[in-house]
Formats: sequence, structure tokens, C-alpha cells
Amino acid sequence: MENTKNASLSKLIPVMFCFFAMGFVDLVGIASNYVKADLNLTDSQANIFPSLVFFWFLIFSVPTGMLMSRIGQRKTVLLSLVVTFASLLLPVFGDSYMLMLISFSLLGIGNALMQTSLNPLLSNIVRGDRLASSLTFGQFVKAIASFLAPYIAMWGATQTIPSFGLGWRVLFPIYLIIAVVAILLLNGAQIEEEKEEGKPSTLGQCLALLGKPFILLSFIGIMCHVGIDVGTNTTAPKILMERLNMGLDEAAFATSLYFIFRTAGCFLGSFILRKMSAKSFFGISVAMMLVAMAGLFVFHDKPMLYACIALIGFGNSNVFSVIFSQALLSMPGKKNEVSGLMIMGLFGGTIFPLAMGVASDATMGQNGAVAVMTVGVLYLLLYTFRIRK
Repeated sequence: MENTKNASLSKLIPVMFCFFAMGFVDLVGIASNYVKADLNLTDSQANIFPSLVFFWFLIFSVPTGMLMSRIGQRKTVLLSLVVTFASLLLPVFGDSYMLMLISFSLLGIGNALMQTSLNPLLSNIVRGDRLASSLTFGQFVKAIASFLAPYIAMWGATQTIPSFGLGWRVLFPIYLIIAVVAILLLNGAQIEEEKEEGKPSTLGQCLALLGKPFILLSFIGIMCHVGIDVGTNTTAPKILMERLNMGLDEAAFATSLYFIFRTAGCFLGSFILRKMSAKSFFGISVAMMLVAMAGLFVFHDKPMLYACIALIGFGNSNVFSVIFSQALLSMPGKKNEVSGLMIMGLFGGTIFPLAMGVASDATMGQNGAVAVMTVGVLYLLLYTFRIRK
């Protein structure tokens, strides 16, 4: 029994290092602000950097699922780490606009490859009912990298840590070293992958899986989850500015509050899902978000608005893991293709903010944006009834 446990840990630790590397993509937020200041860019020029991330998910997710069927999940994750390594190496040589554009493109491509392949790779180590909790713990590890990025960049910019003349860009070589460690650990791990049924699917056959009712429901569920995630990050400060006349610097705390409770939710969810059914926990999480959305419509005082934002963060923290695991378990013989489709659903992070902006302009206020997010929450409520116990 002890040998089995040690063997599982020897596989799990390299995979969790990869989840940490998955969080590197979130450095694009703080980095784009520093690049904007360094190069005196306009907002539209600087905003190209974060928008690239969602674009590459749309392009590469399904082809990555097909690639996994040919070379395997572990090799695909290794490929994603190599692409990520290249993206982190380029800024060491400067931060010109074109160089950073290439760097962030590679970062987005590497992350699309990684998110598509790493989750099903984990399903070869952790199976059945424990998969959702393990995916949630992986999201918690990923969130640590997301949290650290702004602080490392800030310390480098203020010379609080040795930056070797790089300033805020010291963030890149630090994360590059961790990427190398992840490559070495995963390359040495012996992970036996489940064989897929039949021949590898073509692109048309992958997309045809959306014709399966539960796969389509899960795909839309992922879009709603990411839409609520990105939407809250964008809208929460605006609500505080609109209703409480806050300045942007003070209102920006709303985004930090959301991430604090989202990270706490991932950590606690990894334990709760071991004791509670995925269906029950998912239903409670969605109920939290529904109450919070109602609160955002009616409350105009800071404590209650903060409480609503925190509830959304905690409630939305485990939605991705449950939907993803349910989709994989529904078609275990096609997990590579299903994974590609689910990660393609992250493109919802582009669609929702556009709809929220239109609704906000049309209604002359942020209630329009909240209404769009509420539609996503109501969809997740309906999805709850399709989850297996």
C-alpha cells in the first residue's frame, strides 16, 4: 500500500508543477500594464496582449485533442512546456512591441496546449469520483502562480529583489526556471495512459461530438463559467465606481477580492468534493452565485457589494472542475477530443464581455452587464440537474 501511495505521488507531483506552470498565462495582465508604460502605448495597443490568450484557445484546443491521440497526453504537455519556455525566454532580451507580441502569442499557444492535455493526463493518475477534487486542487496550484506574478513584477520594478537590470521583467527568468523544473520532472515521470477506442478522430469528428447532448451542454457550461469569471473581473470595479463614486485605484480591490475567494474556493473544494457529491456541491456553488447576482442588482453599500463579489468568487471556483470531469467521465473513450472541446469553450471569455458591454451601454448602467452574467448563472443552474450523482 505504501509503495502504491509513493508511486502515485511520484506521478502527481510533476503534474502539479505543470499546473503551476499553467498559471504563468495570467502574468499577461500585469505585464501588459508595464509594457504599456515602457513603450507609451495606447489602451487599444496594450489590450492586444491579453486578448491573444483567448484567441489561441479557439484555434488550438481541438487540434491539440487530435494531437494527443497521436503522440499521447504526457508528450503533448511536454510540448506545451517547451513552447511556454520559449515565450518566457524572449522578454529577457527586451520588451519591444513586436517581441512582446510574439512572446504573448507563444504564451497563449502553450497554455492552450497545456490546458487541453494536462487535465486528461491527470485523469490517468486520479480516477472516478476523486477526479473533480483533484482537478480543483490543480486549479488552486495554478492560482498560486497567478497571484505571485504581480508581486514578483512589482518587487523587480522597485529593486526589492535582485533584478539583474531587468526590472519588472525579472518575472520571466524566475518563471522560466520553474518551467525547466516542470519539464525535467514530467519527462522523468512514468505515467501509463489509457488507450483511446478506435482510430484517432479527425477535426470533423471532434466537432461532431458537440452533437452529443451532454457534451454540448458541458461546452456551453464552460463558456458561461469563463464568461462569469472574466465578466466579474471587469465589472466589479465599475459597479463600485458607479454606485459609491470610488476612484479606480480603490475600486480595483474588488478584482483582488474576487481572486482571493476564488482561490480559497479551489482549495476548500478539493476537500469538500471528496466528501460531497459533485451534483450537490455544484448546486450549492451556483446558488451562491445566483444570490450574489441578485444582490448586485439591489445593493448600494460597500459591505454588501463586497460580500456579493466574494460569493461569486467562491461559487465560481469549482464550476470548471466539475463540468470538465463530468464531460470526461461521460465519454472515457474520447477524453482527448472531449478535452479539446471543453478548453475551446474558454473562448466564452471573449464573448461574454462583448455582450456585457452592449447591455451596459443600452441600459445606461452596470445592471445590464450583471443581467448578462445572470443568464450564465441560470444556465449553470439548469446544468446542475444533468450532473450524475
